[in-house]
Amino acid sequence: MNFALKSRYYLYQDAAFRLEQRQLDVVHFSTFKLNYKYNISFGLQYRNRDVFSDSSNEFRTTQQFNYLKQPFGARFGHRFRTEQRFLDAETIFRQRYRFAVDFPLNGEKLDIGEAYYVCSVEALLSLSNINAPELDQRTTAQIGWQLTENLKLQTGLEYRLEALNINTQNKLFILTSAVLKI
Repeated sequence: MNFALKSRYYLYQDAAFRLEQRQLDVVHFSTFKLNYKYNISFGLQYRNRDVFSDSSNEFRTTQQFNYLKQPFGARFGHRFRTEQRFLDAETIFRQRYRFAVDFPLNGEKLDIGEAYYVCSVEALLSLSNINAPELDQRTTAQIGWQLTENLKLQTGLEYRLEALNINTQNKLFILTSAVLKI
């Protein structure tokens, strides 16, 4: 089981650079290993946005399947995820695919106290009864630190191309997170 507290800040939006907090997320994930390469996960998430803007808060349920391969100290991951996003005025059903690579910055194995790098590319399809289907693409790059066996801290950037099929918006975020593994 993982518990995470995450925050997201706008760095670039509407053709302007600015630092503005967008939201605060509290996340729980339970993962079941099928074997050393495959696992399935189920998650719950609460997102608070109304403290930072006029946006709706959100409750989310998540189901995912992961495939991992780990040659030479680097991990390559394929993630297939479905989500149900419950907002004040609508429910959004989302399908996601992500390819990620992570590796320790010192040696071939991540040890306590060491840093690691993680990057990913993700495609999303959002469907709802209210809005037209929406395609998004996200690219992230983060540095993390394995502080203890059960605690990681991460920070980095996420670049988004949102609503590619409607009216493309470019956004750049600063990401921060603390992940506690139980």
